[in-house]
Amino acid sequence: MTTLTSTLLVHSTSTYGFTESSASSSYEHIPVLVKQVVEGLSVKDGGAYVDGTLGGGGHTEQILRHCLPSGKVLAFDVDLTAIKAARDRFKQFTTNLSIIHGSYSKMRDHANSINFGSADGILLDLGLSSIQLNSSGKGFSFLRNEPLDMRFDTTGPKASELVNHMPEKELAHLIYSYGEERKSRAIARAIVNNRPIDSSSQLANLILRILGRRKESIHPATRTFQALRIAVNHELDNLRQGLDQAISLLAPFGRLAVISYHSLEDRIVKTVFREGSRTCICPPDLYLCVCKHKPSIQVITRKVIKPALEEVLSNPRSRSAKLRIIEKLPNEITHKS
Repeated sequence: MTTLTSTLLVHSTSTYGFTESSASSSYEHIPVLVKQVVEGLSVKDGGAYVDGTLGGGGHTEQILRHCLPSGKVLAFDVDLTAIKAARDRFKQFTTNLSIIHGSYSKMRDHANSINFGSADGILLDLGLSSIQLNSSGKGFSFLRNEPLDMRFDTTGPKASELVNHMPEKELAHLIYSYGEERKSRAIARAIVNNRPIDSSSQLANLILRILGRRKESIHPATRTFQALRIAVNHELDNLRQGLDQAISLLAPFGRLAVISYHSLEDRIVKTVFREGSRTCICPPDLYLCVCKHKPSIQVITRKVIKPALEEVLSNPRSRSAKLRIIEKLPNEITHKS
């Protein structure tokens, strides 16, 4: 088992063309667990890496720093605003960095289309970026009065369409399943009785009136907003597809790092990693193993990695982050204990 530490030498800001100004952008954000990610992926000069969730480019920048001058990075995002900002931010690194407007759930297909080859390391930083939360204008935050959109891109139904047209029972099931909200029926009933609801603040205030302030630290609308965002963007289906594509894109001994922020995501990641690393897939009641199954991956982080208190204090968004890492095994290699 590999042990990951939180100490890592980060290259000087002037290394390989990086300057203080190159990191400045209106779309910049603070990357979560960045040192642990770079170390966990074993980023090195000459390697090939994929950032499946480009966002503000914080992780992409650090991966670039450590794989230059001869390495390459392929980054994905469905948000055109993020794509434009990143292309401006990294315009001097077009030889080393390819940015694709598309979903990480199809990363293998995109990578094959540009002859990227296999990857030595892949990162998926899931969920909502701080930029989308704070300045997208799409109603991700219940602290702002914005149109209830919640789409990462501009395709598919908006959150307002689900809120205003979905039958009450289906809406309650959505809020319970994707938000793990125990009061989903009461919330759905209140929404139906107060339609139309077109803004984030209108929805948040309605939920607050129904549930009241809770003893827990999170706002009472948090889980409902999470559920709507997941449904609108098909996040869990994309995650399942993305994990499959990422593992298939990895080179032998290449690594996949996934940062999740809530239990639904983390449960999927744990399940995929556990199933892929199993040495036997025989039924549990079978006395002897006859499947001759060989695992395709090895779990590197036997214990999930969480941010230290110092990082949480400086970046509150990181408080719920969980990092898990696997390594792809060659076909002829058996599982390592």
